[in-house]
This record gives sequence, structure tokens and C-alpha cells, in this order.
Amino acid sequence: MSEKSGRSRDADRKKTTIPRKTLIIIGIVIVIAIAAVTGYVLLTNGTTTQGSSDPFMKAGALYTQSVDLANAGKYQEALDKADAALAENVSSLIPLIQSNRAGILVMLGRNNEAISAADVAISAQGNLTGLRSVAWYNKANALSNLGRNAEADAAYANASALNQSLKHP
Repeated sequence: MSEKSGRSRDADRKKTTIPRKTLIIIGIVIVIAIAAVTGYVLLTNGTTTQGSSDPFMKAGALYTQSVDLANAGKYQEALDKADAALAENVSSLIPLIQSNRAGILVMLGRNNEAISAADVAISAQGNLTGLRSVAWYNKANALSNLGRNAEADAAYANASALNQSLKHP
């Protein structure tokens, strides 16, 4: 092989080499395009959680909406979504939904209902320490609002024992 032909091949390779930054940008564009197409396909096929006929997925989506609404201060709407999630009757989600519901009910001033909802979450079977701590705290707030201070203090203590960050106000 002549030296000249070897150099021309090297020169040809250098001309066709794509800069690393360009390859990265192309890769990112491809990933975004795939994500967009996948999202479009899922939406047009109706397989999103809102349109799902799977009770677990529907209850989960309603619960998430309930949490978002409660965080936005829209407590009645949040309660409506939580109640709709409960209506799906997914036993594994009931304690989670009820614990959240208890906090919403406290914010609405419906303290006796909040205590009942918290009790459902507290009595649930399984390793649900985080969930129970929040339920105890919500119950304590409801008891405090009702002037049942000794019971509230005990409930705050239970919440704090399960989660050190949940302190008595």
C-alpha cells in the first residue's frame, strides 16, 4: 500500500467524523422523540391511569389527585377525590387513602370523621409505620381541635414514637 493512499483514507475518515457534541445532541433528540411517540401512543390507546378500568390504577390516580388538591388548599375537592378513590374498594390502598383523608377532614373542621378515618389507617394490617405515624398525627390534630387534650397528647406521642419528625405542636 502506498503512503499516499493511506493518507487519503485518513483524510476521508477525518472528514466523515461527527463531533462528540453533535452525537450527544442527536441522541437526546432521539430519546425525546421516542418519549413523545410513546406518550402519544399511550394517550391514543387509552391506557393512561385516568381511563384505566383497573381499580388499583384508578384508585391510585384519584388518591394522587386528592393529595395534589389538598396541597393546593382545595380541601373539599381533595376529599371528593379521596372518596372516589375509596369507592374503587382497593383494600391495599384503603389505609393510605384514609390516612390522607383524616388530614383533609381536619382541615375541613370535620374532626369526628377525621378520627374515624385515622382509626381505619391505624388499625390496618402490615408494616405501615410511616402511614400509621401520619394517621396518629392527623388523629391528634382532630382530638386537639375537639378539646380532648389528654387523648391528643397521647396520639401525638404515638405519632412521634413512629416518626421522630412528627412532634407535638
